[in-house]
Amino acid sequence: MSLLNNVMDHSLDEGYAEAAARRDAEEGGLPSTLRAKLWLAAGLVLAALVVTVGAAQARISAPVVAKERDELIDRINAETATADELEKSVEKLRDEVGARQRAALRAHGGDTGERIALLAGATAVHGPGVKLVVDDARESGSDGGGPRGGGFSDTGRVRDRDMQRVVNGLWESGAEAIAINGQRLTSLSAIRAAGDAVLVDNRPLVPPYTVLAVGNGKKLSTAFQDSADGRYLRSLQQNFDIRTSISDQEEVRLPAAPSLIVRTAEPGAADAGKGDGQGTADTEKGTS
Repeated sequence: MSLLNNVMDHSLDEGYAEAAARRDAEEGGLPSTLRAKLWLAAGLVLAALVVTVGAAQARISAPVVAKERDELIDRINAETATADELEKSVEKLRDEVGARQRAALRAHGGDTGERIALLAGATAVHGPGVKLVVDDARESGSDGGGPRGGGFSDTGRVRDRDMQRVVNGLWESGAEAIAINGQRLTSLSAIRAAGDAVLVDNRPLVPPYTVLAVGNGKKLSTAFQDSADGRYLRSLQQNFDIRTSISDQEEVRLPAAPSLIVRTAEPGAADAGKGDGQGTADTEKGTS
């Protein structure tokens, strides 16, 4: 029993106890628990210092970032305003060029010049005709095939080739002049695509596409709907839910084309008479 009592009272060897005491004395005599608490406190102080410095830097840099953002917005607005002014200048110059060309045709061509200007789209026209509206489907989701072909995933969007067939069908049905969303078509006009946008003479149009055509309203409407292109349009409506409507109009008004580009011209015969200029223009047929 005395041995057991001795072991219990002196569980740590005296040599180990002396070594521990000597180590504590060399380290300043602070207990290990206290040292751990001190190290924890120092870590917390350091973390708080880092957070404080970061917050201070953020507060300092925030006004700089805001100022740079405001300056960038001001630059964008200024450049946008400049672009708008240039676009207005271009439109003004284009209208001026078109007016001069029409005046020259009237001055040197007489009745022939007026007729040429009318056929070339260089002058505004009005008269009876039809109004054809073509719009995208409310929802898209048809796949491939159908009247469009091409073997790719299709949607209910109106494509450039759809508008090409509509316009060509109206010409074939007897239309005398055509405009899409106020954009007058001529023998040099082109209907193309840029992504999902439909371009007419490089000008993007947005749906719905309103096609105005001058001609005998009822006859033109009936001829178009009975034509292959009219059936094609109905097929688009049935297969892709593209929305269409056509109606006779007592009067439609079409603007003049923005500009008239003459490719080649030849003087009239010597005995053609003064003031009756004759000429031929080398133009490209069709809009597709």
